[in-house]
Amino acid sequence: MSDIVFTRASGWIPNVIREDGELKLTLGAGADANHAPRTFTFSISEAHLAVIREDLARHLLLWSAVLPLCDAAGTRGRLDEDAAAALLDPILLAAPADVDALFRRIRWDRSRLIAHGADIGLLERGQVCAAMRAATETSNGKRAQEYHADRRRAERGAILGPLDAAILRYTGQYLHGATVPRRMPDAVDPALLPEVMRVITTAEQACAGMRIGRDPRRGNRATDRRDWDRMETTVEAAVRRAHPELVDDAVRTVSFLMCSEAADRSRSTPMEDDEEAAGHRTDMGGSARKTVLSFTDDKGVEKKWLRDSSRTAAAEFWEFVGNRSAADNEVFTIEDEEMGEGIQLHFYADSVARITTLREGEGGSDPEYRVEYSLVDGIGGYRNLVSAFVRGGCAALEQHGPWMPDVAEFERARRRRDSR
Repeated sequence: MSDIVFTRASGWIPNVIREDGELKLTLGAGADANHAPRTFTFSISEAHLAVIREDLARHLLLWSAVLPLCDAAGTRGRLDEDAAAALLDPILLAAPADVDALFRRIRWDRSRLIAHGADIGLLERGQVCAAMRAATETSNGKRAQEYHADRRRAERGAILGPLDAAILRYTGQYLHGATVPRRMPDAVDPALLPEVMRVITTAEQACAGMRIGRDPRRGNRATDRRDWDRMETTVEAAVRRAHPELVDDAVRTVSFLMCSEAADRSRSTPMEDDEEAAGHRTDMGGSARKTVLSFTDDKGVEKKWLRDSSRTAAAEFWEFVGNRSAADNEVFTIEDEEMGEGIQLHFYADSVARITTLREGEGGSDPEYRVEYSLVDGIGGYRNLVSAFVRGGCAALEQHGPWMPDVAEFERARRRRDSR
């Protein structure tokens, strides 16, 4: 049976309880094997309780020093109560200079103190007692996160100026560089916002008219990596030229914002409009000779496109690819049975085969085909091939060669390309 003797406003700061007549400090820290929070307790005296009641700074310092012992206990181990008890007098009852000296020798949780308002400069100089004069019961976890983000940058030599920091706050990437950027003007100091917007305007002007198309080979929401890299390079060059004082972190977050927004616009665009924007639109008149096209994948799934469809053949084919493509499904075919021709796209090898029927099978004999191979340069190359085939069949693909009928010759060409 235990009773709470003393607690603070923040539920995470250790409480003092009385258990079977004995005073104990109790705190939640870490988690067990089932991810449930663990609770640790150890005995204290009335003298320790008096300091904990009256001195928030010492209370927080004790918490900071005990937390590493809780971490050491892991998911099942017991708290080293002797080590915890050994911290009580040196932290709660000793002179400030002695407390500072102790914290230079032991492990302690810096982020916990920073979250509760500790002066970061004094902490880093080893003056922990003085640093805690501004301590508060309420916690500001974001302050500690920003401190650790700055430490990570400093470790790789990136020191932010005021404008750099403001740009990272604007994109929401100050704490985590992997966070998808977005526009957050309210997060920026109003005095710096006009300068931030000048940088953003530079980026917008640099990539005006550029787009990031979709890459259905990797799913319906995937985007073209080459388009992304092209826009990223363009934006970063323009921003560095116009604002040479910015550090790399600030420049990269601006290009990330531009590319992310362009990719989102592409994902929300219907496949027909995406084809048109990419310059591969196949109008119904251009494909008038095609009455029926058959799309198949490497799993034997088939989809038909009919001439009276409300959608273009290319758009329906790429939607089929986006829905069906996978690591074990990277071969897709478009066939015009009436004309006896088709193309087979090999996404795993960045190559294509065009197949033309030379002789129909008669009297039980197999038909005779001409198969020619060509290398393909990314999703843009595939889009060109599909659009050309839909417009004019295999004959329209001649300009997209060279076409190699010899498999050995094609494999040599593919190896040469892949070795570059």
